[in-house]
Amino acid sequence: MLSDTWETQTQVNCIDEVKTYIHQHTDQSLNREQLANMMGFSVPHFHRIFTAEIGENIAAYVRRVRLERAAQKLMMGAVDITQVAMAAGYKSHAAFSKAFKQQYGYTPSQYRKLDFLTALQTVRRSRSHDKG
Repeated sequence: MLSDTWETQTQVNCIDEVKTYIHQHTDQSLNREQLANMMGFSVPHFHRIFTAEIGENIAAYVRRVRLERAAQKLMMGAVDITQVAMAAGYKSHAAFSKAFKQQYGYTPSQYRKLDFLTALQTVRRSRSHDKG
């Protein structure tokens, strides 16, 4: 019983480390094989515990974190949407715009024109919706 509690806490700590790593390396290639290996887990085990703890799979989490970072840049006045797209790991403006609109309900151009409070609420609403 104590062993199960320790194992669960260890897994939670590992997931926290992975989340921190993702947030610090959003501009780099991030895949589940690399992240699982970093924690010493098999890919299926890593996928299982990450999804159970976070409520979304690793690919969706990385995508959301990158889009949130992109939304912050747009809120702060980033001029070139293509640069924001590339920094978020998208190979084209079109792919980024499609993913952004799917996540937030606005194209990047529309989002950039929102007032700060509406933009912030849009990101928060999207985040809570993803976990629900």
